[in-house]
Order: sequence, then C-alpha cells, then structure tokens
Amino acid sequence: MKKLVIFRAMTEIRLNKFLAQAGFASRRKADELISQGRVKINGKVVSEPGVKIDPETQRIEVDGKEIKAEEPVYYLFYKPAGYLTSLSDPHGRKTIASFLQKIPYRVFPVGRLDAATEGLILLTNDGELANRLLHPRYQIKRVYHATVKGHPRKEAIDKLLKKGVEVEGKRVFPKGIKLLRQGPRSTTYEVVLGEGRKREVRKIFASIGHPVIKLLRVAFGPLTLKGLRPGEIRPLSGKELRALKRAAKITETPRPS
Repeated sequence: MKKLVIFRAMTEIRLNKFLAQAGFASRRKADELISQGRVKINGKVVSEPGVKIDPETQRIEVDGKEIKAEEPVYYLFYKPAGYLTSLSDPHGRKTIASFLQKIPYRVFPVGRLDAATEGLILLTNDGELANRLLHPRYQIKRVYHATVKGHPRKEAIDKLLKKGVEVEGKRVFPKGIKLLRQGPRSTTYEVVLGEGRKREVRKIFASIGHPVIKLLRVAFGPLTLKGLRPGEIRPLSGKELRALKRAAKITETPRPS
C-alpha cells in the first residue's frame, strides 16, 4: 500500500491581517504600526499594510520583536468597578492587568468599560474577531443595567429612543430602554446599544438630567455574565464561541484532515 503524503501549500496572508490574527494589535492599529515604519519583513522595513506574507517562511518583527501566530483563545471576564480597562497606567491607577495574570496566554480586552463601570468584557488574542466585534457595521449588541438618579419621565425616555443623543460627534440611538425597577431615589433600566462609544450610556441619561450612579454590562453579543462573579474569568465554551462568530458574520472554514 502506498503511503499517502499530504503537502501543506504555502499560505499567504496580508501583513496587517497577520498582526491582528497573531493577537498583537487590531487591524487598524497594525496599519498605524506599519505606516510608522515599525514593522520589518526579513529585516527590511515595510510601509504597505496590504503586502502579502508567508508566516511559515518569513520573519515578521515589530519594534525588533519577532511576531509569531498564536493559537486563538477566548475568555469571559467580570470586571469589577474601580479598575481601568487597560494593561498599564502611567498614573499608577488600578488596571485589569492583575486579573489577567491568571491566564497563561497574552490576551487583550475587546473594547473598554470606564473605571466606574463593572461587568462583562471579552478577553482574546484574536485581533481579527475583535476588530469585527467593535466595528459599528456589525451592530453587536451591548446590554447594560443602568441605575440613575431620580425618576425620569416616560416622555423623556421615549424622546431618547426617537431622537437619540449626540456622542463623540455622532447621533446615537439606543436600541431599547426598559424599566427594571424603581427605588425611593433612583431608577434602574435595561439599556441595549448597537455599538460602543465612550461613556455612551452615561451621556444618554445625563442628557435628560438623570446621571448614572451605577452601571453594569450584563451582555455582549450572545455572551452573558451568567455564573460569573466580580473578578472571575472563564474560557468561552465552544457553543458560545460559535455564536459569537456568527454574530460577527465570520464563517468557519473546516480544517483539512
């Protein structure tokens, strides 16, 4: 019987996409690094983000450090309040880096929650997926529980839904605002957004004179906080990962056997 030998063909990939898939940077950040002359192929500086490379045969460096493709990993993290969504801070403030020490891989957060906000963050080294999840085109839903000062009038909430609020120079429209409960001095709503802009939920309620006093993100796309406590991290299940990629319109290609 003849022995079957399978040869793996050379796989070419765009340089910026490789850096994203290697977990080094998002596609946009990779473009910036390349244009700044910080990326080399086989020792030579390149300036074209779309140049095709073969990671199997070429050496790729950023700032003199060799970049190799990593096996993609995905984790859910319940960020506690009081921590910056950053891996370092020049002012010495607390960051989520201390929690990430539990993970035996280099990962980064997909998107940000401000220091006062707690809740769900996706951690990964898959820059290509992260880029899609954050792009407004894909409208990956973010669900928050926002406790605001006072008791907003229904007319004010209806106006937010119909006319939106300007955030970072763009008018944004919440996909939904649902009353959850009302206390003596505060009201809690479930807020659904289609994209994440800086302090968007806080600006939405500030615009009607009811500042947010507590904010929790409970879902990101198909992912939820269920079963997690503040500070806890767990890997995504296969089912969760497949649902996340469907939301980002990424088609899985079967691997050759």
